[in-house]
Formats: sequence, structure tokens, C-alpha cells
Amino acid sequence: MLERAYYLVVDELTGRRLVIRPGAIGDFIVSLPAIECLRAGYLEVWTATDNVPLVRFADRAVSISSTGLDTLGYFGTDVPVVRRLRSFDSIVSWYGANRPEFRRLCGELGLPVQFLPALPPEGCGVHAVEFYLEQARSITHRACSGLPRIECAARREKFAVIHPFSGSPKKNWPIDRYRELAQRLEKLLPVKWCAGPEEELPGAVRIENLYDLACWLSSASLYVGNDSGITHLAAAAGAPVVAIFGASDPNVWAPSGPNVEVVSASSLQAIQVNSVYARISRLL
Repeated sequence: MLERAYYLVVDELTGRRLVIRPGAIGDFIVSLPAIECLRAGYLEVWTATDNVPLVRFADRAVSISSTGLDTLGYFGTDVPVVRRLRSFDSIVSWYGANRPEFRRLCGELGLPVQFLPALPPEGCGVHAVEFYLEQARSITHRACSGLPRIECAARREKFAVIHPFSGSPKKNWPIDRYRELAQRLEKLLPVKWCAGPEEELPGAVRIENLYDLACWLSSASLYVGNDSGITHLAAAAGAPVVAIFGASDPNVWAPSGPNVEVVSASSLQAIQVNSVYARISRLL
């Protein structure tokens, strides 16, 4: 037992580990504590292009699309991506859940890959951060804990941010209620609207680099938004956050942090401006 523990420590200090984490912004952010728990002597992270700037603790982070991983198996196995994969002592992958042929090929190639479930089971009742952390603990045998955090050197300023979008229109609180909320907030502090590159909102602040966006959000006195990746980003950056949830289970998917308030109902139409404003009052 002592020898086994010793070799585990040596592996964690000197080994080369690759973590492959696809997914949208929110899915990636709730995985950050788990990915950090998977640190080794050398840690490389492959993720979606937009998420790459958020990896601040790894030795290297690259986009999955740049590696050729998505085409593995279609053009033979004597390809650069296989040679790159072979350079790692350990590969932890949330990639491949919907590609059984990819998992089979990794086995045939003898790659040191451990595949993990990409999503918490339906009705598990465990928060996503803890779900992914437990997966990492089972590999590293470390007592890892913590919440998603993106460190920024920004100073808190007096303004509020509203981001009225998400990855699905079904998750969006009605825009007219956001406008009503903004009118009330403007009596207390300036309100800035935030949008992505392809989201239609005249006059909105648009910052494509997610780390730069996180640092701008961290300087806000308040952030209000839907069940979205940007809401997770704001919370991880340390902004006071009010998150508006509909059908998604906030016990599993709500952003984490000491300054996070969640307003939820089975129907977004049922959530009134007064309810959201009451939660804002707790943070201001």
C-alpha cells in the first residue's frame, strides 16, 4: 500500500496529463475545480475554442478543433493527433460520450484514456461542481474542493450588468421584464447591457475574449442574467450575481459563490420583476 501511494505521488509530480473537456461555457466553468484537481507534473487542457482563455492554471491550453481530434479515425491512425496523444502518461476525457467509435479506437491504440460521464445523471440532486470534483478525486485520490474561480485584478466599480440571453431561448426571461428591471436599477446605479457577438442588442457591451469579459464583469457591482454560461462566468469572476432559472434544476446547475442569488420557477413567465429586485436588494 505504501509503495502504491508513493508511485501515485511521483506520477502526479512528474507525469504528463491531458484533460479533454468539450462543452459550452457554463459546462466548462463548473468543471474548472475538477480540472485543477487533475494537475500533474505537466497539465495540458483541450477544450472549446472560446474556453481556452479561461484556463489559467494549466501549462498549456488549446482548442479541440485545432488538434484534429474530431477527425480521429477518419484518416487512419498515423496522424499528428495520435502522436500527440501518445505523448501523455494519462488522458482524462469528457470527450467521446457520443462517439463510441472514438472510445473503441482509443482502446485499440492502447492510449491511456479514462473516459468520464460528461453530464450529471438526471435527477441526481448533486451540484455539477461536486459531480465533476468527485470524478477528479477518484483519479487523483486528493481531497480536492472549491468553487469555480477566475482570478482578475479588476477593481469594483459602481455599475450593473444585464445579460438577457443564453444558449436557448427557452432559458430567457422576457426582455420586457429586463427593461423594466433596468429602469428601476438606474435609480441606484448605471446599467450596462451585455451581449455576445451574434446577439442582437443595440448599444450592448461585447467582449469576445472570455477572460477579458470575466475581468470586466468582476468589476461590476451587480450582474443579472439567465441560466447561461455568461452568468456562470460572472459568478466565477466574483461579481455579485442574480441568476434567473426556469426549467433547469438550480440545485444542479446554479452558479456557485457567496454572492449569488437565484430566482427560480418552473415557468419563467411566473417570475415577476419584484421578485428579482428583492434578490438584488440583498446584494446591493
